[in-house]
Amino acid sequence: MVSQALATTNTRGVHLTVLASHIWTSTDTKWDVMDPMNTITADAVLFAPENPLVFARAGQLDYVTVHYETYGTLNEDKSNAVFICHALTGDAHSGGAGDPRTKTKPGWWHIMIGPGKPVDTDRFFVISPNLLGGCRGTTGPSSINPNTGQSYGLDFPLLDMCDLVTVHQRLMAHLGIERLLAVMGGSLGGMQVLQWALTAPTEMANAIIIAASSRLTTQNIAFSAVAREAIMRDPGFKDGRYIEAGTKPTEGLSVARMMAHLTYMSEDRLGDRFGRNPQNADFTPGFEADFAIESYLRHQAKVFLPRFDALSYLYLTRVMDYFDPFADPDATKLIADNPMPTLVCSFASDWRFSSEQSKVVVAELANAHVEVTYREFQAGVGHDSFLMETRGYTKLVQTFLNRALAEVNK
Repeated sequence: MVSQALATTNTRGVHLTVLASHIWTSTDTKWDVMDPMNTITADAVLFAPENPLVFARAGQLDYVTVHYETYGTLNEDKSNAVFICHALTGDAHSGGAGDPRTKTKPGWWHIMIGPGKPVDTDRFFVISPNLLGGCRGTTGPSSINPNTGQSYGLDFPLLDMCDLVTVHQRLMAHLGIERLLAVMGGSLGGMQVLQWALTAPTEMANAIIIAASSRLTTQNIAFSAVAREAIMRDPGFKDGRYIEAGTKPTEGLSVARMMAHLTYMSEDRLGDRFGRNPQNADFTPGFEADFAIESYLRHQAKVFLPRFDALSYLYLTRVMDYFDPFADPDATKLIADNPMPTLVCSFASDWRFSSEQSKVVVAELANAHVEVTYREFQAGVGHDSFLMETRGYTKLVQTFLNRALAEVNK
């Protein structure tokens, strides 16, 4: 799909030129309320045949569209931009508390992004894209290949973390921003931040890496392997051609989601919330969802299916498996020459991306003379703690970003 450049001016006077199939803002005439975050949503074609996306491993894409949201206002010298990298099943809608009047759901990181929040949209310009390989507006394996008229399927190139960053960099250039005040993300998002900081440290003044890893453990790879097997063995998968076949690997994706969701929660969290409580007091023992935890997992799978694609699940879990930047002995050479303040956070109850994994990142960066601030928080939720209010967590991020903005305003 090729689109022409569209020009728009947002409600606070910042002129944007968007190569996009469509763009809309929170003050469109179809909405009758004002958005305090000054939200802009757009689809931008960032790669085209004359300048295709060449993948780090093999292959290329002639066209890549990125769906993204921005919040707040870019200041005159473009020094207040914060880039958000999302996790495995995230999307571009990261900020805001939501509004039933516009049927807008809360952003997946609404505890962090919004007016008065740590990433204060009254002061920062926030860029939040759906990543390459995703299924929420950005080109991914379920997108239509313009050369065949069918979905890419398993012909989509295998992803490397560098490829995700390359697309982020192109979005930066598209928005006319040369250097970001900060890049931040949790889980897979934090891995993208680390890759970006190592390979292009001059493009950010600060980095925030939360509940992430530089090298997945054997157990982590094993969990993802079982999830992929469940998807690919589903008869509805059709060797990745389920869109053309008119089927979906819903059973496999459901099992993958249920298992993954368990790994995002701590044992204490599960026990406190569900225990061994029956789902219904008058149940008859059998093989249905007799326990409350079983019913909860089935519900999580049910609400997941309409919003996520099985092929994206395969590709995005695999890119995490292969991520191992410090295996390269020269991995920290560029960041050692161009260090930036870096905040690393972990959670004591997170056994999927444990504090030990964060400490490896801290040690590698510190050895490269990067100024690293590290904090482990005593949240009991598990890996999903990075999405929730935790004593001291959001305050630390807020303090870090306030210091960053004060530095550029000197």
